[in-house]
Amino acid sequence: MAKKSRYGTQTRDAGGFIALPWAVIDSPAYMSLSPHAKVLLIEFARQLRGDNNGMLLCSRAYMSERGWKSNDMLTKCRDELLSAKLIHQTVLGHRPNRASWYAVTWIGLDKLNGYDADLSSMFVRGSYRASTIKTQSLSRPTGQESGLLHRPTGQEKRPLSRPTGLSGAIS
Repeated sequence: MAKKSRYGTQTRDAGGFIALPWAVIDSPAYMSLSPHAKVLLIEFARQLRGDNNGMLLCSRAYMSERGWKSNDMLTKCRDELLSAKLIHQTVLGHRPNRASWYAVTWIGLDKLNGYDADLSSMFVRGSYRASTIKTQSLSRPTGQESGLLHRPTGQEKRPLSRPTGLSGAIS
């Protein structure tokens, strides 16, 4: 059911929404993320209810219900978000049944019971702004300053003998 304005017109679909500030999206930390890490950040933002920042999940069990199939990809993207300081870990999970908790850093940490004191005390709202992320350089690698690249014409000389390392008949 669509949400109606006070004038009776439909303004948007019903249900919650994700508030992702432009300051986050325009930050170097966000722009340096891989596409998969950006999607995972949206998954974290999807969990926010207004009173649970610091209790967000990224466990395999929870995320598989949201369509994440690869544990390796999930771990890689989570680590990327931690590195960019767009999320912060508040509880260290352990086997067999305690999941780690996380908080997004563009919103203040909510006062909840169960945080690991040493992890939650290091939370800094807005820490993604001071994040020093290595971005890929768009400049030409050294050694190619000429600006002209050689295109093969198909008439280059090829060696007449076999390359070293290959001996015997080829089957």
